[in-house]
Formats: sequence, C-alpha cells, structure tokens
Amino acid sequence: MTQNSSLTLQESTPAQIDAAVRSAVEANDQWASTRAAGRSPLLRELASALEADRERLVAIANEESFLGTARLNGELDRTAFQLRSFADAVDNGAAFVVIDDAAVPGGPPAGHPRLMRVNVPLGPVAMFSASNFPFAFSVLGGDTASALAAGCPVVIKAHPAHPRLSNAVFELAQVAAQRAGAPAGVLSMVSGASREVGVYLVRHQDIAAVAFTGSFIGGMALQKEINARPKPIPFYGELGSTNPIIALPAALEKQGAELAKNLAASIAQGCGQFCTSPGILIAYDNAVTDAFVNQLAAAMDSQNTHAMLSPGIRNAFDDGVARLNRHAASKRVTTGEQSADRHPVPNLVSLDTEAFLRDHELREEIFGPSCVVVRVKSTAQLLQVLSAVGGSLTVTVWGADKNDADTQSVVRAAIRIAGRVLFSGVPTGVAVARAQHHGGPFPSSTQPQTTSVGLMAMHRFLRPVALQEPPAWLADRSGVPL
Repeated sequence: MTQNSSLTLQESTPAQIDAAVRSAVEANDQWASTRAAGRSPLLRELASALEADRERLVAIANEESFLGTARLNGELDRTAFQLRSFADAVDNGAAFVVIDDAAVPGGPPAGHPRLMRVNVPLGPVAMFSASNFPFAFSVLGGDTASALAAGCPVVIKAHPAHPRLSNAVFELAQVAAQRAGAPAGVLSMVSGASREVGVYLVRHQDIAAVAFTGSFIGGMALQKEINARPKPIPFYGELGSTNPIIALPAALEKQGAELAKNLAASIAQGCGQFCTSPGILIAYDNAVTDAFVNQLAAAMDSQNTHAMLSPGIRNAFDDGVARLNRHAASKRVTTGEQSADRHPVPNLVSLDTEAFLRDHELREEIFGPSCVVVRVKSTAQLLQVLSAVGGSLTVTVWGADKNDADTQSVVRAAIRIAGRVLFSGVPTGVAVARAQHHGGPFPSSTQPQTTSVGLMAMHRFLRPVALQEPPAWLADRSGVPL
C-alpha cells in the first residue's frame, strides 16, 4: 500500500493488509526466479536512493528519534553498505549455492543417483521494523536486504516510533524498485500501533516467514500467534539481551581506568537503546573491583544522554530503574537522580551473587542506560551467574589471555550462552560481515542458529531442496530457482 508522507502512519485495515500480501504473492515467482543480474540492481538502487536523499531523511529521523544527526548519518551509511554488501553476495553466487553429488554406480550405501542440493526462497516475508534503529533495522534495514537478496518479497510492518521516516523511505524505495525493473509487489508496507495489525499480518496464510526485532513480550506474543497457525512458519525474532561483561582481575589491574571510560560510554550510547548495550558487569569481589566500580560510576555520571525513542520506552526505563534501586540487595553507585522533565540519568547498582541468583527481576533487561554489577567470590560463582543469565546476544570477556583451566571454563560458559563472544572492547556496534553472528540462545532470539546481521542472514529465507536425477534443463539453471 502507498502511504502519504505528509501523514502519520495510519492503522492498516485487514483489507489493506490483504492487498499488501497479495502484491507480494503476485511478485513472488518472478522475484524468486531472478538471476543475480536481475536481483542485485534493486539492492544497489535502494542504497543509492537512501544516500541521494540523505539530508532530508536524517532530519526527519532526528525529529522522530532524537538520536542525533551524527549517529543517524552513520546509520544511514551502514544501511547503504549492507544493501550493497548483499548485492555483492548475490553477484558472487551466495544465494545460488549448489552441491552436486555425481551418481555413484552400485547399491547403497555407497551407490546413489545424482543429487543436486539447491536453495529456494521461502516466499513473502513479514518484516517488523525496530524502534531503535530507524534506518538499519527498519524499512530498508538488514532483514529487508537479506530477504530480498534471498529472492523473497517483503511486506514491511512500519514502526510507529518513526512514521514520517517510514513513509519517506518506503516512497523512495518504490521509485528505486521501478528504476531497477523489479516487480511492483517486491516491497509493500503496512502500518499501525495496535496489536491487531501485527497479529493479522503474521496469521496471513500467504506469509512464509516473519522477521522481528523488538521486546521479549512482543516477540513472544507473535510467536504464540505463529504457532497457532494451521501451518506454522519460521519466526526469526530478536528479543533483547543483557549482554554480560566479565571483567577478570588481570584486565582491571592493567587498564581499569580506560575500560571504565569505554564501558560507561557504551552503556550510555544511544541512551542505552541498543540490543547489545551492556546490562550486567561480572567481577571478582576485591579491592581492584572496588576501584573500577567507582571509576565506572564517575564516568557514567559524566555521560550526556538524550530523549528516549518514545514515552513508553522512557516510562519502562524509569519503572525498571526504580524497581532495581529500591531492591533490598542493591547498592546504587551512580549519583544522578531520575526526573521526568530531564533526559534519563545513567544508573549503576552493585549487588552480591546470592541476590542475583535468587531474584529473577535483578536479571531482567532494562532498555536504557542501566547496568548491574555482580560481585563473585570464585570462578564457580561466576559460572553460576552466567548460567542464570541464560541466552544473550553477546558476552564480553576481558582479561582472558592466560590459558589456564579457570579461563577456559569461563570462555566455555560464555560461548554456551552467547551468539557473539568478545575478548576486547564493548559489545555495542555490530559489523556487517560474513562471519558476523547476531543472535543467541533463547531468550535473546528465537532461532539461535541464525543471524539477523551479516551476510549469512539471507540463509534464514532460503530452504534447501535436493533434486534427484534432475533433467538437463533444470540442472543447467545452476541453482537459480524456477
């Protein structure tokens, strides 16, 4: 459906959602069967369209998100980069990989007919835009780019936090699609803040997969609806994460002041509205940690934040911080006080392992500039804490240079619960690369074996098919679907 960029996003009716999905279905066979030369030009046109309208789009995004023009310009650059990266991947054959096992004479188990394993696109994908990345995880973000690269039309569910930007980007995308010669329904958009719009979309019989970045509660509500379909479909949900940082003593002794400064900036970056924002710091209970926590608190107190993405997100942050600060086991270390008429103040509390393990609410994600310091007395306690955290998009381990049994056990535990394990730096910032993995064990994501960032993301929307003794005309398509 075409939107008017002078209006806020309206609630799409069931008839409008049906029309959007129908246009995707009508485009599906043509788009799925395109070769690289027909598919990658669209991705490149979309990237160029974003860049050509940069000044206007960034201004709109800043008015709606308060994220700042520097951040938003960088995010637009990333969005254009990942569109072109997927175009390059398509040109290099990543969407058309073939495994061709020649026939082997004789009976099984050694003998077998010729088998060609190819990949086929799943079909129309419903893509739910995220609030915290109005370019990179929105209308033309990574989910859209990877689905298009895989050969799937995309029905975009615009996010109500940036309605004007969603309209503007969708309109230029339609023009870019025409320039690239793509079928008219390869991109369509629905909108609305109500639960009903999202539920109707994921229930639609012609939607073949759903990609979602958002809250745990929202993601689980969609998963429930998808599971109740007569024919369930894949749900690729990124649901949030606490992203623990493990500060081993060697790291704090060697570079504590620098790490405190970098961590404070990471916690406050984007007002803490990153899916990879560090929410838990695990450190040994000793004098070195005492000094580091004081340095971290001072650095957090000096951070400047901005308005959060929406009043609802701000209210949830205030409620979460208030609940954390009044908990009997927590000791607040930062000094700034929250006030409804000011930007959020970074919040840091310290507590012991027993309380953290005992009380689940101390382990819940607070979306915003907040962090919990958990003090452990042994490696065994540290492993207990990681186990209690559960699935996370990232775990960072500082000071893992020494190859001993304790370090190995910590790294092993980090790998067990995370999709990405860092050994330096901070987790905010996710590179668009082939080796990247942005997803983790539940509850951080619903499909931990898949990624929503990086070039492997297109494989979420491809299904393998084995062709046994295919006729020559079919084998000669070299993995390009019919």
